[in-house]
Amino acid sequence: MKRAGPLAAFTLLVFAFMMYVAFPLAMMAGESLKAGGVFSFHQYASLFDPANGANSEAILNSIFVAVLSVVFSGLLGLCLAFVVTQVEFPGKAVVARLAILPIALPPLVGVIAFRFVFGSSGLLPRILQGILHTANPVLALEGIPGVVIVHVYSFHVYTYLFCAAALRNIDGALIDAAAGLGSRGWRTFRKVILPELRPALLASAALTCMSSMASFTAPLLFAGEKRFLTLQIFQTKLNGDVNLAAAQSVLLTFVSLGLYAVMMSVGGTPQTARGGKGVARRGVLPVPPILRRLLVGGTFLLLLAELLPVAMIVLLSFVREGSWTTQLLPDRYATQNYLSLLGERKMLEPLLNSLLCAGIAVIGSILFGVSAAVLASRAQGRFWGKAANIILTLPYAVPGTVVAIALIVSFNIPRWWTGGMGLVGTFWILPFAYIMREYPVVVRSVTASLETMDGSLLDAADGLGASAWKRFRSVLLPAIAPAILSGAVLVAIASLGEFVSSIMLYTYASRPVSVEILAQLRQFNIGAASAYAVCLMLLILLILWIPSFLGRGGSGRENVTAMMDSSF
Repeated sequence: MKRAGPLAAFTLLVFAFMMYVAFPLAMMAGESLKAGGVFSFHQYASLFDPANGANSEAILNSIFVAVLSVVFSGLLGLCLAFVVTQVEFPGKAVVARLAILPIALPPLVGVIAFRFVFGSSGLLPRILQGILHTANPVLALEGIPGVVIVHVYSFHVYTYLFCAAALRNIDGALIDAAAGLGSRGWRTFRKVILPELRPALLASAALTCMSSMASFTAPLLFAGEKRFLTLQIFQTKLNGDVNLAAAQSVLLTFVSLGLYAVMMSVGGTPQTARGGKGVARRGVLPVPPILRRLLVGGTFLLLLAELLPVAMIVLLSFVREGSWTTQLLPDRYATQNYLSLLGERKMLEPLLNSLLCAGIAVIGSILFGVSAAVLASRAQGRFWGKAANIILTLPYAVPGTVVAIALIVSFNIPRWWTGGMGLVGTFWILPFAYIMREYPVVVRSVTASLETMDGSLLDAADGLGASAWKRFRSVLLPAIAPAILSGAVLVAIASLGEFVSSIMLYTYASRPVSVEILAQLRQFNIGAASAYAVCLMLLILLILWIPSFLGRGGSGRENVTAMMDSSF
């Protein structure tokens, strides 16, 4: 009887994973092996057929952009982390906090804001066009260069956060020892510091590459006629060829899972502590004055580039509709966009839908994620425990377009485990997609907390006769509460701004705010779209502040770093 409770919980967890996660992915794989209703490899043959230029171009462009995104995001993030941790200059604390600003921008909002400033009709290219008196905007971002730069803008934060944390933990004795042996500057960085940063660089590189391969919004708004795999999946689904869309999704999934495996194996390994007497002194590498000025100047330019899109979105949120045509900036401003958004039920509905979907996603991710992490931890150190942890977190590596296709082919008809109804075309398909995509964040966060917990506490409670529920409520839950909070915050942020799955699964009544922003832009309602974007950014910043409010302490940057470290 004592094991009946954990056994029942384990059985329920396996059932939920198999029916709600594994089944949709398996159905998608099955659909990819059909042509005309019969088993066939035709879809995969067409993907790799040299004569089929569209699919070949999409695959090559996706890989090419992913590689460039990793290289330039890594270089930019590493330089930023080095400046913030190794160089003293006025305003350093402000720079360290504002450097994480892109992570507070949902993908669609960030790309749109970037386009308003740097796109072909954006502010800066038109200013340069006026100064240089050219026929066309100057240095406007379009095509593959535009996609890469948007990715670097969004993803360099991963490298910055991971490398900044690693640089702060480098023991100063290592740098002193290198200096004592005659090593200076670049040689010390290459021989001493860079090897210490290897786990952080690999983790951020894998995460950047995975995110780039799954990117949908940047190619949608910047790629022009260039094809990408995520866009091909979307277009194929719109054309009604579900089998080919499934095959494209399987291909994208295999690439993403391979990158995720790299991240899990080499990126998430914490650095081992070195032996030493007392507390290790923070290591700082001396920087020549000229290089220091260049690095600090470049950092402030980067910060300006990060702030401009946000400032532009805020400015445009006050624009009267129809007042921005050919002039450089709008000439009429008002608060009407916000008054309409907050005062009209029809305008407020998308924001309420996103809040409701995000709330359901957080609750579902916590219930499933915490249960999965706790039960998997019972086999900690064993093969099955490690295998269960990897399998449970695999859906995080599945791109949003793939999740949408998997749910479409699986739940377009009633299933008994969905209450006898088809989920496609209903409100519930959206939070379901968010949970499937984001619950691994909670699993990873709680698992990382459990790995550092002293198991003797539970043994002592068991020895005193405490029931399983009593042990969980009085001992385990207080210990993992910060990890649950970290995971919940990341799930809420991702769900509020989710666009990729939503654009393929929503109905008009259930449309989230991200879809509504795109709809307003297509109607040239720039002020309304920007007002939605500002409200979404404020909500995300408020959620990022919650850990500090609840007593976790630390700055916003430190909270984000801690959340990402525990979850990834």
